[in-house]
Amino acid sequence: MRTVAVVLAAGSGRRFGSARPKQLGLLAGRALVEHCVRAFDQAPGVDAVIVVAAPEIEAEVRHTCAEYAKLAAVIPGGETRTDSTRQAIGWLLAAQTTAEPGSPDWKVLFHDAARPLVDQRTIADTITALDLWPAAGVVVPSSDTIVEIADGVVQRVLPRDTLARCQTPQGFRLPVIARAYELAGADPGFAALPATDDCGVVLRYLPDMPVGLVTGSERNIKITYPGDLAVAEALLEPGDGAHGTDHHP
Repeated sequence: MRTVAVVLAAGSGRRFGSARPKQLGLLAGRALVEHCVRAFDQAPGVDAVIVVAAPEIEAEVRHTCAEYAKLAAVIPGGETRTDSTRQAIGWLLAAQTTAEPGSPDWKVLFHDAARPLVDQRTIADTITALDLWPAAGVVVPSSDTIVEIADGVVQRVLPRDTLARCQTPQGFRLPVIARAYELAGADPGFAALPATDDCGVVLRYLPDMPVGLVTGSERNIKITYPGDLAVAEALLEPGDGAHGTDHHP
C-alpha cells in the first residue's frame, strides 16, 4: 500500500510577525518546510512527498526542496488549512487513479510545515497505526491542568487524564479523508465553524470512524512565534544541522 506524506505549507503565519512566510524561516540553515520534507524523504515507509504551498512561494519551495528524491509535487494551497487539505486530496485522488487505479486505499500523512522536528519514530508509528485504524492522530499527554473559561473566568477544571495535545502528522486511509471532506464540502455550515485539523473533520462527518492514537514527542514542537526557533535550535539532534554539516540523501 502506497504512503504519501503531505506537508502543509500554505499558512500565512501572521503570529510569527515576519515579513517572510514562517515556513521559509531558517532553522539551522534550512527552511522549516525543508526540514519537514527531508524527514519524510528519509522515512523508509514513505513513498512520496507533496508540499501544499501558498501560490506566492510555490516556486521558492520547489527550488528549496528540489534535491529530495521523494518530492513528487509542490501544489498551490487554499485560503484556509482545510482548503489546502482539500487541494491535496484532489491531487492524491488524481494521482492514485493514474498510478494504481485498482488500489484506492493509499495511506496519507498530513503534516504542518511549522513542525520541523518530527522524528522517524513518530512517522513510522503513524504509518503502522493505519494498518489497524482508518485514521490516526499523534498526541502527547497534557502535563498541565486544563480549564474551560468564559467571560474572563474559569468555568470548570477538566480531567487531565482524559486530555492530550494534538501534533502532526495525522494519518488517514485516502478514501476515509476524501469522504470526510466530501461531506464537509456539502455542509453549508462547515465554513462558519471550520475544523482546526483533519482529524476534526473525520470526527465531525464520520463519527462512527475510529481515530487511533499515536504517542507523539515533546520535541515535535510547533513554531508559532519567533522565540520558538530558539527552542527548536536547542532541541536539534546530530544530523539536523545546516547544509554542509551533514549528509543529504
